[in-house]
Amino acid sequence: MALVPFDQLQGKIWMDGDIVDWSDAHIHVLSHGLHYGSVVFEGERIYNGKIFQSRAHSQRLVGSAQMLGMDMPYSVDELEQIKRETADIQGLDDAYVRVVAWRGSDQMGISAQATKTHMACAIWAWPSYFPLEARLKGIKLQTSRWKRPSPDTIPCHAKAAGLYMICTLSKHEAEAQGFDDALMHDYRGYVAEATGANVFFQDGKTLHTPTPDCFLNGITRQTVMQLAKDHGLEVIERHIKPEEIADFHGCFITGSAAEVTPVALIDEHEFVVSDEIRALLTAYDALVRA
Repeated sequence: MALVPFDQLQGKIWMDGDIVDWSDAHIHVLSHGLHYGSVVFEGERIYNGKIFQSRAHSQRLVGSAQMLGMDMPYSVDELEQIKRETADIQGLDDAYVRVVAWRGSDQMGISAQATKTHMACAIWAWPSYFPLEARLKGIKLQTSRWKRPSPDTIPCHAKAAGLYMICTLSKHEAEAQGFDDALMHDYRGYVAEATGANVFFQDGKTLHTPTPDCFLNGITRQTVMQLAKDHGLEVIERHIKPEEIADFHGCFITGSAAEVTPVALIDEHEFVVSDEIRALLTAYDALVRA
């Protein structure tokens, strides 16, 4: 089945204060964000008509813009209203939300002091990042040759578009080898994250997850950590060496798009989809739809 290009979807998009037809949501080819990566965004989900952890995402968007030195034209409260307005117009009970802010075409070059920050909010129907059948079986990850950079080289805690370039490269290389996604290490060689999701490893009743000191401390990650504790699991945040992967019997990733997705294989290391991981998947699905 052929994919419908995103610019050919139907509906309305909120853009710089106006509701426009989907096909009319354009930016200029000389926008600074397109050429120099001065773009921040959020990916969120609507479940049963409600945006999950909406305010936390709005707060992170504003924080990301501040880290890039971008003037954010809307407050957190205004962002919340914009998302609600767009969601009401689209009328979707289960959907994906993309809020994005970028520097415009007022100035071209490395310096962007004279640029205006633009913003848009688009909402569309989008199923789980990984189909349910694949989630329950567990996906396959391949270790990437690309590494998450040091915090003194990039604003690593901003959800900024430029930081995802190596994620796309990693995922493409993994898919070409028959894997579903890639596992990335950090600049020190520790296990970091998947291309768009945080990672957890299981050892008995204990979950181990990398310390997010050079990548995003995901909102879904934080939610699942609390769910795990509620289910009697110990959660340890620490630096994890790649050679430790063989010692774990369970693994899963978390993210707004990935939700809770078990992992069956990392390179040659196999994992089981344990009762505890299935319970967390079920608990998360119940929570977001409550």
